[in-house]
Amino acid sequence: MQNGERLDTVNDRLRLIQKNDGLTFGTDALLLAAFIAKPAGSALELGGGSGIISMLLAARERFGSIVCAEVQEEFANLIQRNIALNALDGRIRAVHADIRQTELLGVAGEYDAVFSNPPYMTCESGAACPSEAKNIARHELFGGILDFAACAAKMLKYGGSFYTVYRTDRMMDLLSALRAVRLEPKRMTFVHARASLPPAMVLTEARLGGKCGLKITRPLILSDDNANTADYSYILDNGIFPKDLL
Repeated sequence: MQNGERLDTVNDRLRLIQKNDGLTFGTDALLLAAFIAKPAGSALELGGGSGIISMLLAARERFGSIVCAEVQEEFANLIQRNIALNALDGRIRAVHADIRQTELLGVAGEYDAVFSNPPYMTCESGAACPSEAKNIARHELFGGILDFAACAAKMLKYGGSFYTVYRTDRMMDLLSALRAVRLEPKRMTFVHARASLPPAMVLTEARLGGKCGLKITRPLILSDDNANTADYSYILDNGIFPKDLL
């Protein structure tokens, strides 16, 4: 391990090196990995961070192969180290790439699925963080949601799925971006910290070239009286959403 890093054991008994000045493994990444339930051959992650979403999906054998793209070189290197630490070489490949440079990500139309936990704040919104790594992870400094959607649409096979987790206050930006590049929203789940609170995030599956028809599942509530709900406990135990949320 390097200075400024820590080693954690997380879900699925994965060992995860995380940088103290970067974004660490959180609920949004955990839920996105569980939301992706349809097995497929090959996948591409846009903005890998520590690589945890790709590693969870590889450990659960959701995909035969995953390319994990990350714009920050030190984090692309971190992903590769985490892959090796968990003996997932051959299942995941880390790539140092800007998602707006799709030639670095593979062949257009190559992937069955693309997934991303993209930056959710515009460059003008929110206070700047002293950590440059966190600023890049949180703000659209290397592409906005339309850039992520356009990259996904270019790299997906026709009929392939793009999975995202995003903030609800920017849901219209997400939906507009998806429709602009022929990614039709097919399934959405709103996530509430507690039943009494409005949703804080939304999980979306969109299909390239899909027909109009959106399924909005019942909401996912995470906590009830300071304890995990049955739904959230099921996700933590099984690494997938309950069937009626899929």
